[in-house]
Amino acid sequence: MKRTNFFKKVALVMAGSLILPAVAFADIKMGIILGFTGPIESLTPDMAGSAEVAFKEASDSSNLLGGEKIVVVRADSTCIDAGAATAAAERLVTSEKVAAIMGADCSGVTTAIANNVAVPNGVPMISPSATSPALTTIKDNGYFFRTAPSDARQGQVLAKIVMDRGISEIAVTHTNNDYGKGLTDSFNSAYTALGGKISATVPHEDGKADYSAEVASLDASGAEVLAVFGYVDQGGRYMIQTSLDTGAFDKFILADGMYGDSLLENIDGDLTGTFGSVPGTASNGADIFKKIAADAGLNAGGPYTGESYDAAALLVLAMQRARSTNGESIADNLLAVANAPGTKILPGELAKGLSILNSGGPIDYVGATNVELDGVGETFGSYREFEIDDKAFKTVRFR
Repeated sequence: MKRTNFFKKVALVMAGSLILPAVAFADIKMGIILGFTGPIESLTPDMAGSAEVAFKEASDSSNLLGGEKIVVVRADSTCIDAGAATAAAERLVTSEKVAAIMGADCSGVTTAIANNVAVPNGVPMISPSATSPALTTIKDNGYFFRTAPSDARQGQVLAKIVMDRGISEIAVTHTNNDYGKGLTDSFNSAYTALGGKISATVPHEDGKADYSAEVASLDASGAEVLAVFGYVDQGGRYMIQTSLDTGAFDKFILADGMYGDSLLENIDGDLTGTFGSVPGTASNGADIFKKIAADAGLNAGGPYTGESYDAAALLVLAMQRARSTNGESIADNLLAVANAPGTKILPGELAKGLSILNSGGPIDYVGATNVELDGVGETFGSYREFEIDDKAFKTVRFR
C-alpha cells in the first residue's frame, strides 16, 4: 500500500513536470557595432541609441517570438581600424553569440566585418551608414544589407546641388579610405558631366597634426570653394579649420560624414553659406521618429539616427517572420518585411508589425526613412540639402 502510494506520488510529480514545465525564455542577443571612438565618435551615441530604442520597443511588446527579450551588446568599430573592428565583431559573434548585427558604420570597417566575420559565420548585418559604392558588389551571400543609400547616388545628388547654386569650379579633398575615394569618384564624375570643373583633388589622412600642405596644394589650384568629403571629428574638420586660419577657403561643400553638431561647436570661424547633403526624408515616418528620438533623449536631427532605428527594426521583424533567431532565416526574410505588399509599419508600430507577422500576415516596413530595399539589400534613399546659417544647420529642401 505504501509502495503503491509512493509510486503514485512519484508518477504525479513526473507527470506534472512534463505537463506544466517552467516557462523561461532565453534572451536574444543583438549586436551593435559602431565607431564609439574615432573620427565620427560624436555621431555614434545617437545612432546606437536609436537602434536600442527599436530593440527595446520590440522587446517590451511581448510579441517577439512569443515573449522573448532582447539584450543589446555593443562593440567599437573605431570606424578606421579594420583589424580592431574585425576583432570586436568576432567577440560579438563567437563569444556573445549575437543573432544579428546593427552596423557597422564606416565603409572600410563594414567591409572587413562582412568579409571576415558576418558572412563566414552566417550572421546578418545591416549598416545604417556605410555608403561606399563598392559594398554593392561584395560577395555577401545574402547576409549584408544597408539602410543608408550608396554614395553612387549621393555623388550625383550633391553634384546637382552644387551646379544648381551656380558654382562651376571647385577643389576637392577626401579622407583617404574607401568612403572618401568612393564618394569622390562618384561626385567628380557627376559634376564634370554636368559641366563643372574640378581644379584639384587632394586626399588627406586622418589623425595628422598638421594639414597645411594639403590646404596649400588645394589653394594653389585657384578654386574658391572647397568640397570636403571627410569626417566631422577628424581630418575633414581640421582641413576646414586650416583653410579658415590661412585664408585659403571660406566656403565649403560638405557630404554626410561632415554633418554633425560637433562641427559647429569646434570650428573657430564663420561657416555661413557652407552647404551640403545628408541622407534624409520629409515623411510622416520621419516626423514620428523625431518625436520618439527626442523622448528618448536623443538628438532627433542627428545623421543616420533614423537609418539606425530602421536597421534594428528590420532585424526584429525579419526574425519574427522567420519565427527563428537563426541567422540564415533572418536574412532570408529581410526583403519580405521591408517591401510591399503588406500593412505599412511606421516608427512606434513594431508591436503591431510583430503581431501581424505572428498571425501570418504580410507587412511593409516604411519606418523613419521610407525603407524600400532592392534585390541586393540596398535602399535608393533621398537626401536633405542643408546650409549653415547663424551657426546652425538649416534644411533647404529634400531631393
